[in-house]
Amino acid sequence: MPLFRSSASILAVFLVVAWTAAPASAQSSSSVSITVESRAESNDRPRTRDLGIAPGILTPGPLNAITDVSGVRVGHVTMVRGDSVNTGATAILPHGGNLYQDKVPAGFYQGNGYGKFAGTTQIIELGEIETPIILTNTLSVPQGMEAAISWTLDQPGNERVRSVNAVVGETNDGFLNDIRGRHLRAHTIRQAIETARTGPVDEGSVGAGRGTVSFGWKGGIGTSSRQLPEQLGGYTLGALVQTNYGGILRVDGVPVGEELGQYFMKNVVDKGDADGSVIVVLATDAPLSDRNLERLAARAMLAIGRSGSPATNGSGDYMIAFSTAEDVRRGRDRNPTNGLDNGQMSPLFQAAVEATEEAILNALFRATTVEGHRGTIEAIDIEAVREIMDRHGMSDR
Repeated sequence: MPLFRSSASILAVFLVVAWTAAPASAQSSSSVSITVESRAESNDRPRTRDLGIAPGILTPGPLNAITDVSGVRVGHVTMVRGDSVNTGATAILPHGGNLYQDKVPAGFYQGNGYGKFAGTTQIIELGEIETPIILTNTLSVPQGMEAAISWTLDQPGNERVRSVNAVVGETNDGFLNDIRGRHLRAHTIRQAIETARTGPVDEGSVGAGRGTVSFGWKGGIGTSSRQLPEQLGGYTLGALVQTNYGGILRVDGVPVGEELGQYFMKNVVDKGDADGSVIVVLATDAPLSDRNLERLAARAMLAIGRSGSPATNGSGDYMIAFSTAEDVRRGRDRNPTNGLDNGQMSPLFQAAVEATEEAILNALFRATTVEGHRGTIEAIDIEAVREIMDRHGMSDR
């Protein structure tokens, strides 16, 4: 396979806004560049399959992205200011309609729970999502909630809505980003919702992944998908991840982290370098109940382990899954079905593991080096990875 994929189309809006240092009592002025991406950027770093690495046995969708699930939309807003601010937000919309009035069933799973994921208790209780899913940094969860709530209240048909369950997850980008400055505002995060589109998804050091670190290298946003054979329903499943965690990196089973000499407990000392968080969002057009969506979300944790993470004490590992199928949606005048039988779930479990694993690798390989608040995090050396995979006979299989 060729090393680089062709440049995908890009739709970017560049805005320069007044800078407002977060505490209202300590405002300062300068300029900050905010980039809103709703199509894949021109990025010459490869995706996993460009290196001939193909985790699993199932076939990806046409885009190999969460947006292969019809109707799913993704938007990013990326904030950069010099080398002190590297942060952003990513929005995932299950469909392009009124999410509050046309709710989708959902399931949530928690691995190690050192993190913040707003809105999850209502998902656990009611088994549904009524807002976009927002990913951002740890100290911007309130702003993400405000963005999702304001956007929802403003949707035609929601004039009498008085309660909104905003769904917002996070990872901590405090090494590359001046996280204490709380520079993201609700109106900025809202742009990720408003510009979310179907089609190719930007990956790497963008959106909520701008300031993240993965296995000691630059992490970010990654996505992938799988399609089941027609004999198994022909359903599509897509994954999107925000990677900011560590361990002992394995690429399709190959101990790449060890061979590159960068891994957790290398010197039999826990320096906290495997701590962090990872968020996995799964979408499928398979008609699933919220109970089976919870089971599906849990399987993504297996991919986190396959990537080399032991889910350390300081990690927040969260998975959320939803179905876009019409016959399981909830809302006025809807009578949702129970969806697929339990016995039909195993192929979807396999798809979830494969798509999540590849999305994690796409985030790592597509990420670019970022100079940040407390230092620089280098992108992983692609040629070194290629050489290791070739030596193990694991590329171009």
